[in-house]
Amino acid sequence: MKALVCVEHGPPEKLVVQELPMPEPGKGEVRIAMRAAGVNFPDVLIIQNLYQSKPPLPFSPGGEAAGVVDAVGEGVSRFRVGDRVMAMIGNGAFREYFCADESRVMPIAGDMPFDVAAGFTMTYGTSHHALKQRARLQPGETVLVLGAAGGVGLTAVELSKLMGAKVIAAASSDEKLALCRDYGADATINYAREDLKERVKALTGGKGVDVVYDPVGDRYTEPAFRSIAWNGRYLVIGFAAGEIPKLPLNLPLIKGASIVGVFWGAFSANEPALRAANMQELLGWFAAGKLKPHVSAHLPLERGGEAIRMLMDRKARGKVILTAG
Repeated sequence: MKALVCVEHGPPEKLVVQELPMPEPGKGEVRIAMRAAGVNFPDVLIIQNLYQSKPPLPFSPGGEAAGVVDAVGEGVSRFRVGDRVMAMIGNGAFREYFCADESRVMPIAGDMPFDVAAGFTMTYGTSHHALKQRARLQPGETVLVLGAAGGVGLTAVELSKLMGAKVIAAASSDEKLALCRDYGADATINYAREDLKERVKALTGGKGVDVVYDPVGDRYTEPAFRSIAWNGRYLVIGFAAGEIPKLPLNLPLIKGASIVGVFWGAFSANEPALRAANMQELLGWFAAGKLKPHVSAHLPLERGGEAIRMLMDRKARGKVILTAG
């Protein structure tokens, strides 16, 4: 069995492909023959020992994947060999076969392709939870999405529009912004060459935005926060640009605004019933043709380091997927 393995912490170029023994499912577990796995920003962090979760070396990155149930352990009741499934496991999915507790596995809805299923859960789950539970987004409000062409950013554009908001997409190139317009953005900002704060001011008639969705951090955070409206909500998603920013706390004070953390993994663990309800709503929207996940690149498992490098260098558009089998 081939696996992409982190044997020492560092950049993705240090990852190695190894032949490992076939894993055996324990009690309550299923073994999945991986067909596709989603690459996410936590994979960038976890291999550098910078993520909240720190698995012991050696380990395989990869938090989400889709495939076929290959074997079941004692006590498994929800799945049978041959079932098409998608799984969220934290890490360990970048392998041809992996085991997962059945509570972390879901049937693939209808005829959803493996690559779409593999990249659906984390990005759509994060953005849906952020906008619905954390921001309490209302129809008619305005959302500014930073890093809007990336994995979570593009889902935030799509879901904000579906939830009835006006969407301003901000990204670093005109090519990325064209993709955002295809996914429903009403207006765009190229923050590589435009003043973010001034453009938001112009686009909102000086009012500012009701919600900021920020997976980027670094130097973009303060100008974005200065663009927020009274009673605005600033969603802290992540720090893809590198630095964790520091924000003067007089800004939320004078704007009556909230800084709201979004950690979908912790939400899933602490509120599993609500997470499941969210996922059912998302899958229902997909089945109805209201969501169109964008997969921009497919790479074989052996090239997983290259896939993670694409995210590190912020070259990904939508989802990057690893394939096997």
